[in-house]
Amino acid sequence: MNSRFTEILLDFVYLFFPRYCLGCNDALVKGEETICTNCMLEMAKTDDYLYQENALYKRLSLQMPLARAMALFKFSKNGRVQQVLHQLKYKNHPEIGVVLGRVYGERMIAGGLGQAFDLILPVPLHPARRRRRGYNQSAKFAEGLSEKLGIPFSDSTLERGIKTETQTRKSKLDRLENMKGVFQVNRRESLAGKRILLVDDVVTTGATLEACGQLLFKEGCSELSIACIAET
Repeated sequence: MNSRFTEILLDFVYLFFPRYCLGCNDALVKGEETICTNCMLEMAKTDDYLYQENALYKRLSLQMPLARAMALFKFSKNGRVQQVLHQLKYKNHPEIGVVLGRVYGERMIAGGLGQAFDLILPVPLHPARRRRRGYNQSAKFAEGLSEKLGIPFSDSTLERGIKTETQTRKSKLDRLENMKGVFQVNRRESLAGKRILLVDDVVTTGATLEACGQLLFKEGCSELSIACIAET
């Protein structure tokens, strides 16, 4: 009875205060959350979760030993994926990360990966950048994944101790140099023997993920996989 009353109340509220898709600004319909169905269909998804030796895995496994490497979307400049990521990172919409994490968690379960990991770790932001933004977008993605997979995540195990320059216009070599000594582990005892899923928002050269991965192996993780919202 209470749930039915809540549903009626929400329908009434949405009638006067409609919710809008953060991808296209069209009104959301009942059952849609944050991003409309049309945008979800328009954004090019990958099938990385179904195949271990996918293109992203082949690229990143040259840099470090990986069990899996997966991306939810293919990134295209000026496309819908870029627009949604812009809303997530710069327009104070952390809920996008959670929703996309849930979506990808469902796909992972469908692909038989529901029990493939012990711990989910997001790539950390520097504290100053996190304070300015108010949240870590990769941690929000990890939160949604954790919710669907039923696997714990930690937003405090990995820390970024050095504030780096933006990676956007750097070459691969410069990106690797830019990431040296950037990350540190806060709680070493939580990593030994764990199968870790390391998550980020967008993967380009993989320099940031490689820096984190090398540290995680050094601290005793037994297996490393990577998941990101989009791959370029």
